[in-house]
Amino acid sequence: MAQHNDLGKKGEQLAVDFLQQKGYAILERNFRHQKAEVDIIAQKEDVICAVEVKTRSTPEFGNPQAFVKPKQIQQLVKAMDFYLIENDFDVELRFDIVAIIKNKLGTRLEHLEDAFLYF
Repeated sequence: MAQHNDLGKKGEQLAVDFLQQKGYAILERNFRHQKAEVDIIAQKEDVICAVEVKTRSTPEFGNPQAFVKPKQIQQLVKAMDFYLIENDFDVELRFDIVAIIKNKLGTRLEHLEDAFLYF
């Protein structure tokens, strides 16, 4: 596995562990619909969260969350609309980002709730 893929998988596991510690139930990992992949679908009380995990080894090229682009957001929204309808959920939907910088100096994790608005 390429080094960046390995870093991404480690980042996703860190995000899952973090969310579970905060009381979220993990419903899905790597949910795919058409061209979209939702890294984590989690639930806390009556809120479903689509969580995009961005892991980088350095902030040199910008914060990890800056790498979520408008086209990706559109695809995530479509995937989550499908997921909610398919599973007959009638709950609030929120889009979060877990931004991680992991390197030999340590790990920095930031949970951005309501990271982007959709319409």
